[in-house]
Amino acid sequence: MNIDHSYAVTVTWEGNRGTGTSDYKSYGRSNSIVAEGKHPIAGSADRPFRGDADRWNPEELLLASLSECHMLSYLHVAASHGIVVTDYTDAAVGSMRQTSNGGGHFTSVTLRPVVTIESGDSALALALHDEAEEKCFIAASMNFPVRHEPTTLTR
Repeated sequence: MNIDHSYAVTVTWEGNRGTGTSDYKSYGRSNSIVAEGKHPIAGSADRPFRGDADRWNPEELLLASLSECHMLSYLHVAASHGIVVTDYTDAAVGSMRQTSNGGGHFTSVTLRPVVTIESGDSALALALHDEAEEKCFIAASMNFPVRHEPTTLTR
């Protein structure tokens, strides 16, 4: 059974400094990202692309989406297999290659979840990252490798 889900966000550019995009240096990259009923996310370009370092950039948001999706998928499969997780943190990293035509693409992401379990088999808890990867909608949508370097701690 396939079930379709729809999502909507509004991205609004906030960087018109009075002359619009009259040249590459004349406009700001600030924007806001809003979904109905949620707090806005202050966005911008990454610093090397004339962005505001105090705001989230699209590359960080992509990395955060992959990390959060894996975490939520992992917590689901852990609960389904009787693994009691009491703490989860991930120090995810990603690599992007900028190409000579001004574009670019991600080449890889590595998730490094550290999971603390209170009960259940620690070998199974480690192996469940594979099942979580299969269930993560965001990772399944990527065209680059999403690697995992998990650690399991017991309480």
